[in-house]
Amino acid sequence: MRIAVLSDIHGVLPALEAVLAEPGVAGAEVIVLTGDMAAGPMPVQTLDVLVSLGERALWVSGNADRELVEAVRGKASPYPVSQWAAGRLRDDQVELLAGLPDRQVVELGRLGTTLFVHATPRSDEEMILVDSSLERWAEVLAGEDAATVVLGNTHMPFVRLADRVLVVNPGSVGMPYGRSGADWALLDGDTGAVTLRRTPLDAARVGERLVRESGFGGIEEWVADYVTNVYSDAEALRVFAKAENR
Repeated sequence: MRIAVLSDIHGVLPALEAVLAEPGVAGAEVIVLTGDMAAGPMPVQTLDVLVSLGERALWVSGNADRELVEAVRGKASPYPVSQWAAGRLRDDQVELLAGLPDRQVVELGRLGTTLFVHATPRSDEEMILVDSSLERWAEVLAGEDAATVVLGNTHMPFVRLADRVLVVNPGSVGMPYGRSGADWALLDGDTGAVTLRRTPLDAARVGERLVRESGFGGIEEWVADYVTNVYSDAEALRVFAKAENR
């Protein structure tokens, strides 16, 4: 079995469409969506495309998905685009997000029991990083018996071992840190291979489409922050490391 992993799409429909057109994704038996799908400039359209994948898709809830549902139900989001996106969702989409599981488990050949979560197995928003200590990884993975753990949340791709557990972060489809493009991963259970992939994007054209089709009042500023600009991975690592008290 081959699994394509798409994480942190954040409502950037042009990036999602480009990734879904990749042969590695189109040919995968399963597409796992590891959270934060719709909180962004094209939430309704993004969810409709993901739903159209049908039974090929395995969904995992992310903190931004949970927060969209909370915003619909009256808890204001601190992020203007998320508050706006929550107001655009149809009732069936809110119900979909509210019912998503916090994990998926797949027996994946040579990769063994593979656990898919958004941030960590115990939280949808906890920070864990490529350079986190083995002691920190042991704490986060305590009680889990998976041979492979796949997670997102931090928008930076990596593959590392943590005391014999293979950990994979596919990066972000819609809001990557470090380099432009749409990041995703391909897992091959037959060979045991894990491949980090990047789909090139024309940032200017993506931004133009979002400005034209989104409807979000702050879309031009959002595009300038997250599409035509890419935040430094070094800066993100320094900021996120503070969540680990480093």
